[in-house]
Amino acid sequence: MENVSQNTLAGFSLPALRERYRRELFDEQLPFWDRFGIDHEHGGFMCSLGYDGTRVNDDKFVWFQGRGLWLYSFVYNHLRADPAYLEVARKTKDFLLAHAQQADGSWAGKLSREGRLIEPERDVYGRYFAAEGLLEYARAAADERARATGLDLFKTLFDETTRAGAARPRIIPQGFWMLNVNIARQFLECEADSDISEIAGRAVDAVLERHYQPDLGLNTENLCADFSRPPGEESKCNLGHSVETLWMVMEEVRRRGDRRLAQICADRIHQHLDRGWDALHGGLAMWINAGHKDYQWPVERVPGTDLEFHAQGEFNYTKTLWSLDETLIATLKVIEQSGAGNAPAWALRYFELAQSVIDEKFSMRARYGQPTYVLFAGRAITPPPRSTRQDNYHRPRALAVCIAALDRMTGATSATGRQVATPGGKPSG
Repeated sequence: MENVSQNTLAGFSLPALRERYRRELFDEQLPFWDRFGIDHEHGGFMCSLGYDGTRVNDDKFVWFQGRGLWLYSFVYNHLRADPAYLEVARKTKDFLLAHAQQADGSWAGKLSREGRLIEPERDVYGRYFAAEGLLEYARAAADERARATGLDLFKTLFDETTRAGAARPRIIPQGFWMLNVNIARQFLECEADSDISEIAGRAVDAVLERHYQPDLGLNTENLCADFSRPPGEESKCNLGHSVETLWMVMEEVRRRGDRRLAQICADRIHQHLDRGWDALHGGLAMWINAGHKDYQWPVERVPGTDLEFHAQGEFNYTKTLWSLDETLIATLKVIEQSGAGNAPAWALRYFELAQSVIDEKFSMRARYGQPTYVLFAGRAITPPPRSTRQDNYHRPRALAVCIAALDRMTGATSATGRQVATPGGKPSG
């Protein structure tokens, strides 16, 4: 495995890998969602789906509406300007704006198919995904209302979470900074805004200077609002979140042209993968509580499903598809940053390992005839007997982002008819 050719990735030439991902995204994933998960009547996404595409229920989590809105807008903007994709995004945007925000100013967490409130929001992440989706859609459709709503929502969420006062939360997780740096970077690639630049800068500092624990060589997930380490959380790292956050920070510092910080991000991605990769069964452990060999982990409950996972020991070996998708993105971006001929062996190796585990253990294509996946599993990655949710975000996002990166690496032309953007956000050529 250490002798992976620098001219190939996961056994494919770069053009062949790009074609593989193109085929899965455009010929399998998007048609699957068009047939089973998209609500063409009311707008939006129904993600409660079995492995064969059977709909379990019609509920609509606001998380998944914002994520789907972003995906279809991103594909339209960066890969293929098909009006059908923009129409899916438009109807999702209309559904969100019509039903997600309640009369009292609060937001829904879960809605019925028609838009009736089922559950109120229990965290801010649904609104963050709505903001991300609205801003990406605004670029696709030149929709000023979507832009203004998304921008105001994004800035309000950041202010609500970080301002001083009694309402300020006791703990702010790394996932908060992850969302902020990723949304801010995407916005700043298109237009300048001093407030958004400040958010991006604070997020980069939080991830690289505050969450990083030098003694561990890892990013701890949870910090108090003043960046002190809460008791019991000093050595806990969500490994997949850290890999995901670090590639997003790497993209932001590359946008600024800071090669030194980009290399620090790459080195830390490597550290997290080395520490968390399960050499016995493959895949990335979900958590580590470094040095706590007998730790009893809280029960891991999966949103949108009835799955529960129990773990004891230093590692929580709950396995997730999303962490492998983030590993693909992170390692490919390191390879792109280095140049394919100079890519570090570790990045090539973990890219191949992640793709192999996805294909061999998480994919349900051979068993059910649909491009569906196990999303969460135990350490040995034994498929749960049934699926009650499929993912309209991490898997297709990984495919879309990797296709865009491979376009840049091979000098391909985007199917939108636009120039392919370089890593710094400026058109190439």
